[in-house]
Amino acid sequence: MHIVLDETAMAAAGQGNVLASRLIHRAHAEPGWFLYAPSCALVEADRARPGTAEHLAALPGITVLDLDLSAALAVAKEATWAAAHSRYAAQPTPERPDGAVVATTTPKRWEGERVRVLDLTP
Repeated sequence: MHIVLDETAMAAAGQGNVLASRLIHRAHAEPGWFLYAPSCALVEADRARPGTAEHLAALPGITVLDLDLSAALAVAKEATWAAAHSRYAAQPTPERPDGAVVATTTPKRWEGERVRVLDLTP
């Protein structure tokens, strides 16, 4: 299971959201569970809740995704970098042919987007 945390899911994890905590635990403890933190979303999460970036980056079950050239080109076309980088990270790749699910506490924001969503609203 491949899951991309958007900035709202990251901020929720820092505030003790039980569902986000379970995802983090599974990614650390269970084989086949992978969590990704796109760097642009990580910056926005840290702006909303200072200290979130350092906390999440230190967790062993989370992979921070860099803003490489192809991601930067995709993000540059969008109004918000956090959502754009999360959407880009969820797209299918050779390593993840089915793409990834976007975990969020604002699922309505993703309506109409070509991504699968996991609602972390308690």
